[in-house]
Amino acid sequence: MPLFVDTSPPGQCLFCRLVAGEIPSARVHEDALTLAFMDIGQVNPGHVLVATRRHAATLLDITPQEAAAVLQTAQRVARAVQQVFDPPGITLLQANGREGDQTVFHFHMHVVPRHAGDGIALSWPRKNPDPAMLQDYARRLAAAMAPAP
Repeated sequence: MPLFVDTSPPGQCLFCRLVAGEIPSARVHEDALTLAFMDIGQVNPGHVLVATRRHAATLLDITPQEAAAVLQTAQRVARAVQQVFDPPGITLLQANGREGDQTVFHFHMHVVPRHAGDGIALSWPRKNPDPAMLQDYARRLAAAMAPAP
């Protein structure tokens, strides 16, 4: 269980208040759609959060333009992290919903410099479904993504 979960209503959430300048932050970058700032819970030096300026709880709530802007900002931040901290790896992490381990319900992406033995573990139990099941999953997803007639 995470140590902190922000359950504030939209407009009062921690990141909305940060975007509005009501809470101090160490800002790295801002533009019309995104704000990048240092995570106060630094995993490694250079750990940055990239958030949408507009309140949207999850990936499913942002616009395609906001999604593109967040990834573009994350890439710019990652390049700066590489230049300044020279980590041997970088992890981008974006979580949605409680079960996805989201703790602040305002869309954001972590840019985390990585080092051997840094204590971060990204692992899950593999289910290894058979090829027919994978084909069924793919067919169902493709049908859900198809444009409406």
